[in-house]
Amino acid sequence: MTLTKRVIPCIDVDLDDDGNPAVYTGVNFENLEYTGDPVEMAKLYNEAGADEFVFLDITASADGRETMLDTVSRVADEVFIPLTVGGGIRTRKDIKETLRAGADKVSINTAALSRPELITEGAAAFGNQCMVVSVDARRRYDDAGEYYAEIDGESCWFECTVKGGREGTGVDCVSWAEKAQSRGAGELFVNSIDADGTKDGYDIPLTRAVCENVSTPVIASSGCGGPADMEEAFREAGADAALAASIFHFGEYTIEETKAYLAEREIPMRL
Repeated sequence: MTLTKRVIPCIDVDLDDDGNPAVYTGVNFENLEYTGDPVEMAKLYNEAGADEFVFLDITASADGRETMLDTVSRVADEVFIPLTVGGGIRTRKDIKETLRAGADKVSINTAALSRPELITEGAAAFGNQCMVVSVDARRRYDDAGEYYAEIDGESCWFECTVKGGREGTGVDCVSWAEKAQSRGAGELFVNSIDADGTKDGYDIPLTRAVCENVSTPVIASSGCGGPADMEEAFREAGADAALAASIFHFGEYTIEETKAYLAEREIPMRL
């Protein structure tokens, strides 16, 4: 039986000048622009037929604060599809509280790189299906990596970053994806720092490199400019799901149009 591919809208949430949660959209994790209210947007995407929904608190880790659990709870009340929440999740207790607030899965990045045991602990306590490891990767053209791809005639590897792409780690993302899988990650969320917000398409070499080296489902993220980019991520990179933000937030495409486009091209979808 062929598994259907998933289309997943994502909201990046931060605190506005008054300390209220708000959705922002930017390019390369910078120049953030106010986009809307997280609860209202969650409700709209649930009604629009999204397969899943992702809520990312984009500054919780960098600022060293807790995830916005009150907002997560209000979002969870509006969505009846799988909800993944990430940002500021550092401990087993954080995982438990986020799940209790209504999340079906948690996405961890900085904390997992700092202490990979957190993946194992979370998987053992709450199940592998709850544990999504987020990889925020950027291209590097030097000899410090482990897995290389040829891009425009140059040899490139992909470095894991933390704190919303603000800091490099020196860790090869493909090697880290393999380790995260062995630790119990039920899914891998592959973000490209280089492609984020550009609408120039997903980083296919990055996504393919991860997909070819793990059996865990992979979500392609960053750079989607339209349904054709999702088709490329599914066909050329082997992704199991495709995440997008601005193309949906600003009404360039609807979830329904996107899934119909993919289904017409024989990509298995839940319609």
